[in-house]
Amino acid sequence: MNGGDEEVATAAGAGASQPGPPQPLEWKFSQVFGERTAGEEVQEGNFFYYFLFIFCGKRFKVYVFGNLISELKLGQLSRDSRGMRKQRIDIISAIEFDKSGDHLATGDRGGRVVLFERTDAKDHGGSRRDVERMDYPIRHPEFRYKTEFQSHEPEFDYLKSLEIEEKINKIRWCQTANGALFLLSTNDKTIKFWKVQEKKVKKISEMNMDPSKAVGNGGVASSSNSANPKSYLANGGCPERSSSYLNNDFSFPPGGIPSLRLPTVTSHETSLMARCRRVYAHAHDYHINSISNNSDGETFISADDLRINLWNLEISNQSFNIVDVKPANMEDLTEVITSAEFHPTHCNTLAYSSSKGSIRLIDLRQSALCDSHAKLFEETEAPGSRSFFTEIIASISDIKFAKDGRYILSRDYMTLKLWDINMDSGPVSTFQVHEYLRPKLCDLYENDSIFDKFECCLSGDGLRVATGSYSNLFRVFGCAPGSTEATTLEASKNPMRRQVQTPSRPSRSLSSITRVVRRGADAAGVDANGNSFDFTTKLLHLAWHPTENSIACAAANSLYMYYA
Repeated sequence: MNGGDEEVATAAGAGASQPGPPQPLEWKFSQVFGERTAGEEVQEGNFFYYFLFIFCGKRFKVYVFGNLISELKLGQLSRDSRGMRKQRIDIISAIEFDKSGDHLATGDRGGRVVLFERTDAKDHGGSRRDVERMDYPIRHPEFRYKTEFQSHEPEFDYLKSLEIEEKINKIRWCQTANGALFLLSTNDKTIKFWKVQEKKVKKISEMNMDPSKAVGNGGVASSSNSANPKSYLANGGCPERSSSYLNNDFSFPPGGIPSLRLPTVTSHETSLMARCRRVYAHAHDYHINSISNNSDGETFISADDLRINLWNLEISNQSFNIVDVKPANMEDLTEVITSAEFHPTHCNTLAYSSSKGSIRLIDLRQSALCDSHAKLFEETEAPGSRSFFTEIIASISDIKFAKDGRYILSRDYMTLKLWDINMDSGPVSTFQVHEYLRPKLCDLYENDSIFDKFECCLSGDGLRVATGSYSNLFRVFGCAPGSTEATTLEASKNPMRRQVQTPSRPSRSLSSITRVVRRGADAAGVDANGNSFDFTTKLLHLAWHPTENSIACAAANSLYMYYA
């Protein structure tokens, strides 16, 4: 299901050393976790907010329980004045592979973090590359459930009279140490540093007497006494028992006990324990949209709409504000920060994107507060193309560095763009994702779909990029010079199956697909390929394995994995 809807601006890409463009990959289904059966509903929780709208000129002032929280223009009222919000707590909201690719973490709207570990490499006692050099048959990556823990709980900000959701916004893996896994997770306000480690379960064994044999009146000392709800003293005595307890409930066998054997503690099995090492809180006035680890292994950044803070992993009560775009007068606010990420190898470099479609590269060595950027990446607006939706669809929802740090991938509502950090005149490649939706921008604005934030990812070799779309579809594009790879896959057990065709639209050839994609679809509810699309089923989150062609993506509460 390939279409030629790639628009290349300049013949440059991550695979410049390749003699020719690589062949398109054939994607196959690998695994699914949490797949819903027919008719099964996702667990929901209802939260109610009571808003008071006061009309002031051309603006509405919004109050929640008497506190002013926002000022809305008339055009914003339809999307921001929801009196009731439904939150599906089982829906996956974050996905992240670790650097080795042997572990995968997901977060959901219920504040839970679920960890998966790879099993196919462990079966042969080596890495996948080592296995491929042997005579074993090549196997696709397989993961299994490892453990889960509750990362965040719902909170209430009494000063602002606002509820803080437990939804996990981002997850980032940290460096492993002594066989333990470390990761950062964040909701809207609080970041937590977790340690997941195997702990041996200790049990008492080799008792002096056989607990199965009752003596005297049946009283015998055993480990089962811990289930008794009565309280015990530090030395093992019971305050409710008298000193004659031993004489009444216990009697020595005839001839006495030949020897006294102290009980021993043994470890029979292991279990995974997740422990919160540190909590980084009270540093953001606005919702956190990004966290990113530094390559030095000691620091990380967190970003909200107006500020970016620098943290040390070992210090939870102090952070440094390195970027602040908040104006002195909020009326002068024209753009907000949408995403931020550290350079993968240069610890002094980071990039952040804005709602105006620009990416700024900053150098931490220039000054403590990075008010000025080292480089600015933005695409020049075509004359006469500006409309009411121009800034909305230009807002960048996610950025990712390539593994070597040479390229930056950005995702806005309509396109994927690949930027060379050495060339700030424009993107080197542009991939059309939602061009067929351009005639439907009014409808997308009315149902809030135009504000959906899709993530993006790059392959470990830098030859391909991927992002999500509606109807649980995701797109994979080749970004090597000369590549025309543009594959559409569905998050299901049959990723290459064709979507349900609309009777009024016949199927099209590949050449006609290219033409239609560039001008947009001309029928409501139908995409460029003549397939029906559903705005309620969207694939927002996905991640590419760091070393192999394997993708994990989230469709509602289900985690699908594919390989090529």
